[in-house]
Amino acid sequence: MTEPPSLHPEVHETADRIAEMEVRGAATIADAAAAALGTQAADSDAESAAVFRAELRAAARELHETRPTAVSLPNALRYVLSGMEGDNVEELRRSVERTVARFRSDLDEAQDRLGRIGAGRLSDGDVVMTHCHSTDAMACIEAAVEDGTELEAIVKETRPRNQGHITARQLRELGVPVTLVVDNAAHRFLDDADHLLVGADSIAADGSVVNKIGTAGLAVSARDRGVEVMVAAQSIKLHPKTLTGAAVEIEQRDDSEVIDEKTRADIGDIEVANPAFDVTPPRHVDAIVTERGQFPPESVVVLMRELFGESVDEPWQEP
Repeated sequence: MTEPPSLHPEVHETADRIAEMEVRGAATIADAAAAALGTQAADSDAESAAVFRAELRAAARELHETRPTAVSLPNALRYVLSGMEGDNVEELRRSVERTVARFRSDLDEAQDRLGRIGAGRLSDGDVVMTHCHSTDAMACIEAAVEDGTELEAIVKETRPRNQGHITARQLRELGVPVTLVVDNAAHRFLDDADHLLVGADSIAADGSVVNKIGTAGLAVSARDRGVEVMVAAQSIKLHPKTLTGAAVEIEQRDDSEVIDEKTRADIGDIEVANPAFDVTPPRHVDAIVTERGQFPPESVVVLMRELFGESVDEPWQEP
């Protein structure tokens, strides 16, 4: 019987940290996954090219299974494995290390470019409402502040994990005045906002935006109030499988994030639903800002085809 491929402990640790949301944010997840593949390649004891390739595919499969909705993860794995070339272990190892280094460098530069583009949509005195925590959305605000633009922010707490607290802290570090509000108050405070600025975990070919649960309702409210809805998302967030009609899987997270066992027992026999994401239709989005420019949501399919063609393989699967 063939032994399973040997995986580096960092692959297991990274997969666990992504699954437990110790590593969060699509770009951060992609960077961590690429780095883990780089470590797997660098420290592999494989004695043949076939075993080395099997190890990298197995490492990618373990990482892939952690967060089904965040498409930056499979896109990162796809990028690294597609760049794996060579006839022997050392050639393969060097190709993976080069590809990982290039990917991580491009990721950093992409967020900077995206931030500068998004900052152009923000004007002096604007009030921005945020939802959850997005490093891409933060890049837009940071670039605007660096240009001297005076902004204020209304930050939703974003239950059940309160990622809005991270956003609030980082905005204060930038010197941006912050008003923290509970999620249920968002509709009321949109009257005071000029922009709704959110990130994305996946973007479908039709321009639909998959983001933290609550984004869809917030976008509808923003439209009702005449507030611009801007999505900040690197092109690594584009979901290539949707080009062929595949649906984006919505991650269902553990009940314990919503309610503790004692409270649940006190209430009685109930079902608890904890979807991590929802889908905002393109008609509720004004612009998707990427490092390659800003697009009306219906036009993002052009960029997707340019980057991925009409279909995408999954190189982590067994040949």
